[in-house]
Amino acid sequence: MGAVTDDEVIRKRLLIDGDGAGDDRRINLLLKSFTKWCNSPSGTLEEGFTQYQRMVATLAQCEFSMGKTLMVYDMNLREMENYEKIYANIEQNITSAHEKITECKKEILRAKRIRKNRQEYDALAKVIQQHPDRHETLQQLEALDKELQQLSHIKENVDAKLELRKKQFHVLLTTIQELQQTLENDEKSDSDDHSQESPMENGD
Repeated sequence: MGAVTDDEVIRKRLLIDGDGAGDDRRINLLLKSFTKWCNSPSGTLEEGFTQYQRMVATLAQCEFSMGKTLMVYDMNLREMENYEKIYANIEQNITSAHEKITECKKEILRAKRIRKNRQEYDALAKVIQQHPDRHETLQQLEALDKELQQLSHIKENVDAKLELRKKQFHVLLTTIQELQQTLENDEKSDSDDHSQESPMENGD
């Protein structure tokens, strides 16, 4: 068996001490009682057996506290892993939100260009309408009208998509805020639970 490192000694000592319920003191008293029990053979058999039972009971209490501490430690590790996954998911959602915002900005610029083109086409149509009616002019007007309809349809689609992206981004930000609040409440709840457990342990 290799040499025991300082970290292992400290870890075992913390595990023995448990949640500060005096397990370290129990171990010290147990060692003193055991030494006294071994060095005091003059007592009666009944007294020795009674002292033995007390030591076994004290040892059982320390083992139970150590086991509970290990379970709490493992649970905290799992919670930390879970929080890391949640944070990673939030970071991914934020990145996705930035990408959607960039896409929405591009769509807004495109919509502005479409509107500008439509205004130019409207002005051009008014100029054309001032000229005498001709077959070629009518064909051009029909072509411009179709193009305006297409541009109007494109603009409506862009406006609808932009509105949808705004709503999705709002829902995403609301979800992130609620998740952050939930994490803060969980941390506060964990802190309150630990503060309530310590007096109960001291009462044992």
